[in-house]
Amino acid sequence: MTVKTKSYIYQHGTLGGLMQDLMDGTEKIGTLSNYGDFGLGTLEGSNGEIIFLDGVIYHADETGKINQLTGDELTPYAAVTNFESDEQFSLANSSDDTVKAAILEKVSHNLFAAVKIEGTFKHMHVRVAPKQEKPYPRFVEIARHQPEFEADDIAGTIVGFFTPNLFQGAAAAGFHLHFISDDRKFGGHVLDFELTDGKIDLMELAEFRQHFPTENADYLKNEIKLDDITKDIEEAE
Repeated sequence: MTVKTKSYIYQHGTLGGLMQDLMDGTEKIGTLSNYGDFGLGTLEGSNGEIIFLDGVIYHADETGKINQLTGDELTPYAAVTNFESDEQFSLANSSDDTVKAAILEKVSHNLFAAVKIEGTFKHMHVRVAPKQEKPYPRFVEIARHQPEFEADDIAGTIVGFFTPNLFQGAAAAGFHLHFISDDRKFGGHVLDFELTDGKIDLMELAEFRQHFPTENADYLKNEIKLDDITKDIEEAE
């Protein structure tokens, strides 16, 4: 796969901060559209699951409803890229693990990669983080009581990234995937799926651009403890 030299993932905030309880909205979600048309994230208070797809920003809330965002909503964490497929292949009748294994055979384990899976899914299992108010809990506590939703024989798109192990904490090492249905009525953070028939597009990225919430006092003064948040990411993701 040829990596485009000017390609990058742009990320505001860190997943580690979100895991630790740094959930203040520190950037307008629409600002990330200046850096990409494809990606994921959440809103202030770890409110739901964001999906950037074809330049439109969608939000799955804790009731399972999907809304289109205006761009003025605040986010503590989101990541985007301008998606241009470098490699495409098809799979049918494949489990979550089988699809991921096939992707890992095609991408470098030392690069970020954008992952787009379009197709029909025999089963899709998602969760949606419920909105929190200050004082925020650790994210892992939210994840233990989060709403989960399931659907069968559903058409839609998985949007997400593969992150190298080296960057665990900044993002979630391995796969971080969100889903939205073609009818825009079902979506969330992917927990598990079975692919009936689908097209997988991949894009390896040459740069990781990390933007920090430099004006947020809580982020600046509360050191993120890597050992703690690594365990939390493994449980929550």
